[in-house]
Amino acid sequence: MLRLRHVALAGALLSGYFAPLSLAQSGKAPAAGASSSAEQALSLAQSGHCKEALPLLKQARLHITDKDLKRSVGLAGARCATLAVQLDTAEDFLRFLNREFPHDPEVLYLSVHTYSDLSSRAAAELATTAPDSAQGHELHAESLETQRKWDEAALQYRLVLQQNPRLPGIHFRLGRLLLSKTSPSPAEAEEAKKEMQQELEVDPSNAGAEYVLGEMARQSQQWDEAIQHFSRAAKLDAGFGDAFVGLGASLVSAKRFADAVPPLETAVSLEPRNPNAHYQLAVAYSRSGRKEDADREFDVHKKLTRELEAPAAPADPQQVAK
Repeated sequence: MLRLRHVALAGALLSGYFAPLSLAQSGKAPAAGASSSAEQALSLAQSGHCKEALPLLKQARLHITDKDLKRSVGLAGARCATLAVQLDTAEDFLRFLNREFPHDPEVLYLSVHTYSDLSSRAAAELATTAPDSAQGHELHAESLETQRKWDEAALQYRLVLQQNPRLPGIHFRLGRLLLSKTSPSPAEAEEAKKEMQQELEVDPSNAGAEYVLGEMARQSQQWDEAIQHFSRAAKLDAGFGDAFVGLGASLVSAKRFADAVPPLETAVSLEPRNPNAHYQLAVAYSRSGRKEDADREFDVHKKLTRELEAPAAPADPQQVAK
């Protein structure tokens, strides 16, 4: 299937994908020297001679000054390098394009598809050459997760751990996967908790594992334990807004209202459109005697909640018709 996909991709590239690169279509005559060499390279690329075109495209990229020509050379180089499976060269051309033409829709589109194709090639090579490696099982597990095949993915993660029980991130992924089920059983929840604890033994800097343990403790109304885990998650990752929300909410539940204010103020600065963060901060302000601040936060909470609950505006029939 992969070979057929690349044949189809090559056909698309050679039959019309390079067509927009022709300078004749733009009405601009190339200058002498570097420009004529660039046009020769583009002609070779358009006619499917990528092997011969690539060295010329590399040189042309360094010397031409005309903006349109430079863009055409970059696009052709990235496409040719991808077809030739010259991964470093393809990435060089993409970096060149994104630097010289930021926000250009065609450059961004090509970047998406080129990186996707390079990723697919690497995945296929891994699956072919080392399917039973830890990385092979991990990649397979990730694919199964996207299909919501939780049990099959869990099996793959366990195979990874059989090979390397101290590989960072795997215990966390397995635990998260167990909690991703629609209604995890108490046994699965307990197993997930153990996986998170094991992850922290392997990698004490995993803020995500601390957060999940904090959330599990919070749902069990174990406020002190929740506060400890959320505090560690927030210290490990100062930009982890949900960790600050969890910490503040747990402090509010433990009736430590003044202590809850600083983490919740941080939470709303990190996640200004999170209604729960504003609500928890409003409660903390209110119970700390800061009525005006509480009223302001309650108003923000109500406004954000209304916006989130408002039905999407119906499509304009005239716009749809266009």
